[in-house]
Amino acid sequence: MWILGRKGPSGFSACSTAEEVTEGIDGTGLTAIVTGASSGIGTETTRVLALRGVHVVMAVRNIDTGRKVREAILKENPNAKLDVMELDLGSMASVRKFGSEYKSLGLPLNLLINNAGVMAPPFMLTQDNIELQFGTNHIVIFITLLLMNVLINVKLFTGHFLLTNILLETMKSTARESQKEGRIVIVSSEGHRRFGYPEGVRFDKINDKSSFRTMYAYGQSKLANILHANELAKRFKEEGVEITANSLHPGIIATNLLRRHHSIVNGVLSTVAKCFLQSIPQGAATTCYVALHPQVKGVSGEYFSDSNLAKPIALAKDEELEKKLWDFSLSLTDPK
Repeated sequence: MWILGRKGPSGFSACSTAEEVTEGIDGTGLTAIVTGASSGIGTETTRVLALRGVHVVMAVRNIDTGRKVREAILKENPNAKLDVMELDLGSMASVRKFGSEYKSLGLPLNLLINNAGVMAPPFMLTQDNIELQFGTNHIVIFITLLLMNVLINVKLFTGHFLLTNILLETMKSTARESQKEGRIVIVSSEGHRRFGYPEGVRFDKINDKSSFRTMYAYGQSKLANILHANELAKRFKEEGVEITANSLHPGIIATNLLRRHHSIVNGVLSTVAKCFLQSIPQGAATTCYVALHPQVKGVSGEYFSDSNLAKPIALAKDEELEKKLWDFSLSLTDPK
């Protein structure tokens, strides 16, 4: 974090908000999908992208909540272009259904914001029998690549992987026809640095309850997010496709992400939040910066924090691990 608001090379800091990092940017003509758009930084990302003229498709698990958020944004900005679509990253069937429905709409796809995630839930399996954090935080993102999404962390991981892969061809055709750079933005976390296994990803123990450690599983899923973005960037470069893929740390923010499974910390968080944690508008800043800012044009396979380039751990740049994760994720999302 740029301590006490000290600005980094980009001209922004940890104190910058999503509106500030996108000020003066015209996103008219762009279409984005934002996963987890019905709460926290997902909602703020949606609001600010729409404020800049982007047509945002809100991919949410709870349609009613998503519609209420949409209505609230429209009251503030009647010109906002917003659609709400159901997406449960914890279910591959839901991810595939979302991808199919999105394609049937004939919409372009310039920006894919894989934002949805969970932090440190107890050991649980997704509907597809994959440990929740890995599944939610990574696999659907890969499939969204094919169409343009994180399972509750293996669940979100697997879900986003799948979603990305499903939306990928749509993104490629949009980039070709519009001659505008497509961008995939994957929300990771500094948790990849502070928590995690020595080998990075325990491919043979993803569903092993006996060796499961909540925070280590979270760190593993966040490392997977970075590895996924890097592998995408490498493949886009090899194909000569005008799409970039980057990952980021949104900041340390008091949202329902952690409190959903750790109600005991509610009181503590509410007490210290104002002094030590970033606000939601600040937390959404890096996502909006990487998605829209001209400074990021052509930048791919990088990791950002506080709207500036940052360095992840060495394992996050391990090309062999990137490829192994890609193949592993493909096997997990194979409908067989």
